[in-house]
This record gives sequence, C-alpha cells and structure tokens, in this order.
Amino acid sequence: MTPTDLGTCALSDALDALGLPGVLPGVRALSGSARVAGRAVTVTLGPAGSAPAGRHLCTAAVDAAGPGDVVVVAHPGGDAAGWGGILSLAAHRRGIEGVVIGGPARDVDEARALGFAVFGTAATPVTARGRIAEIAWNEPIAIGPVLVAPGDLVVGDENGVVVVPATRRTEVLERAAAIVEREAAIAAAVRSGTPVAEAMGASYERMLS
Repeated sequence: MTPTDLGTCALSDALDALGLPGVLPGVRALSGSARVAGRAVTVTLGPAGSAPAGRHLCTAAVDAAGPGDVVVVAHPGGDAAGWGGILSLAAHRRGIEGVVIGGPARDVDEARALGFAVFGTAATPVTARGRIAEIAWNEPIAIGPVLVAPGDLVVGDENGVVVVPATRRTEVLERAAAIVEREAAIAAAVRSGTPVAEAMGASYERMLS
C-alpha cells in the first residue's frame, strides 16, 4: 500500500504504537485533492522584521520543489496568511503535491479552482505583507509538538496531516498496513452480519500495544 492508500488515521495509529508524535495539531484540508503524500520541503516563518528583507516567503521552497514534494510551513501565529494564491499557482505549475501550513492560508478559492491541495489551520483574507516573513527554508522545523525535517514523509487527507520521520518510514508504513488489514477484516465481519461488539472484541482496544 502507498502512504496515500494507508491514510492519516492508520499512520497516526502506527505512530502511536511506536511512541512517535506525528499529527499536526489543528491542521486540516482547506482545498484540493482529498489525499496527498510527499517529501517535506520546509519553511520557517517569523514576525516581520525578524529577518532581513528579501524574497517573498516560501518562494525559494516552491522554486526548488517539484513532483513528490510537499511544502511544509512553520507559522509564527496570528491571523496573517502563511500562503496565498500566487504561491498556489506556482506550486501547482511545478507539480508540487500540496502545501501544509501550521497556521492560516488565504486565496483558498484560487487553490481550489486549481485543484491544488492546501492544508492549514484556517482560511483568512489577511496578508503576510508587513506582518510575517521567511526566516529560513529547508531546515528542521516544529509545528506544535511535531518536528519536521526536510525529506520526512508528509501525508494529508480529510482527517488531517501526519508527518513520518524519514528514518522510521519503513517501520511506520509496515505497522500502518497491518492496522489497515486488521480493520478491514473487522469491517468485513460487520458487513457479513457479525455484531460489532463481537467483531471488534476486547482485542481492538489492545491493537496498538
């Protein structure tokens, strides 16, 4: 199974079973494809004035990324957007899988019209100009309790966004596949008429142990 086939719920369960944080708090799908997966290309944002004036935020990451990549943005907080419509257009043209922001994004309607996947905490009309700026890109970042390194696996769907460390990718994906198979067997039993209490049994609660 591919990471998109597994989905964020099974990946979250696998991370739980291995004692790893990975679910980005409050981040949800705002536009685009129902499921995306790719390697993290990271960006760190901060308050305007915290870094020398230069290029607009996220542009270097977009110009460097392409198919198989997901841009992941650490946002300093507040109402200003950490991503907007022109960035969505540029990312879409480069074949980037999607963008994940640990904060708000704007021009969500433009991203939706492109079919480009944007994940964030909220939609907002508030511009970043004069409010937030890029501090660094392609360096390790933190979104809530989750550390994201360049190259980590990022998976997003309608349930949220999960980050899998590149160093644990095989282990997590194997555990998630086993969870999906186990839950598929339970669902098949329910469809065949088995009472759900019997199908799930006491072992379901201990499945991640």
